[in-house]
Amino acid sequence: MKLDTPAKSDNLKVQDEVISKIGELITMKNLEPGDKLPSERMLSDKFNVSRGVIRDAIQRLELYGLLISRPQSGTFVANIGVIAMNGMIEDILRLEEQDFKGLVETRILLELKTVRLASMRRTKEDLNNLKSTLMAYAKKVTNGENAVQEDLLFHLAIAKASRNATINTFMLMITPEIITNFDKYHVCDKGLALRGIDEHEAIYKAIEQQNPQLAKQKMKDHFSELYQYCYNI
Repeated sequence: MKLDTPAKSDNLKVQDEVISKIGELITMKNLEPGDKLPSERMLSDKFNVSRGVIRDAIQRLELYGLLISRPQSGTFVANIGVIAMNGMIEDILRLEEQDFKGLVETRILLELKTVRLASMRRTKEDLNNLKSTLMAYAKKVTNGENAVQEDLLFHLAIAKASRNATINTFMLMITPEIITNFDKYHVCDKGLALRGIDEHEAIYKAIEQQNPQLAKQKMKDHFSELYQYCYNI
């Protein structure tokens, strides 16, 4: 039976094991930059884990530039020497899980850049998507319901509108952890939710007007209280 662990900490441990084994596989088989890795199915069978775990491990290695996935072609070793790759894999496995403050800092840095790009690159379809998520958030908040997920969907829509796949990937990676911690620390109980409606609307309008400076300022305003709150918990 293949391992498929739903618990987050256990899943990360299994991912770490798979990442280590992928590194060993690359070394043992003397794979060079550009060489193709075995398929997800073959790795799943070889390491006795689910394909989902293999996929997550590969995505983490892609994030750090160690592997490259090409649609319809497979996963390939990036243009990095074996010694450097093994060292980077060791560093990846030593990384500790981000705390909430670290996540907030990362999110703010990302989104201040992202909203500028979105305001310059957004399409009509992006505006429709942003408006839809904005309305969904406002509806839940007005009804007194938890709207953390709708809030983050609005911000993910901005990331998508930025037309920067790397930023979009980073946002998708940290979003589940943000949702968990928002619930844990009861962030939306501090009155941020109601204010968020007007703040989201201001961000949307700046993006609609294609005004990157205004968009950045409205995003800074949106995050100011959240940032202060995180350093008082």
